[in-house]
Amino acid sequence: MIRSLALFVLAGLCEIGGGYLVWQWWRQGAPPLVGALGAAVLVLYGFVPTYQPQHFGRVYAAYGGMFIVLAIVWGWAVDRVAPDRFDLLGGALCLVGVAVVMYWPR
Repeated sequence: MIRSLALFVLAGLCEIGGGYLVWQWWRQGAPPLVGALGAAVLVLYGFVPTYQPQHFGRVYAAYGGMFIVLAIVWGWAVDRVAPDRFDLLGGALCLVGVAVVMYWPR
């Protein structure tokens, strides 16, 4: 389970980080190299979830919940936008959903 959670975090960092770099290039005027680096990180994101032990649909369904939480954390850490109580509640509900989808005994 720890390996699986680490893969979710790595995938999230690749997707959010790559998207952020593209955003910086396209919307904020960063150099084209920043956008190219973001695109490369997004391609890497495409590979990371393939190392999960479950099937595609389950992994991507659970990843959606992890993505929400990681996006909230990214916004707090990088953009300095603190989550409010509703962000925290929603994130906690998402993590419960991830736990049920990925790790609940079948």
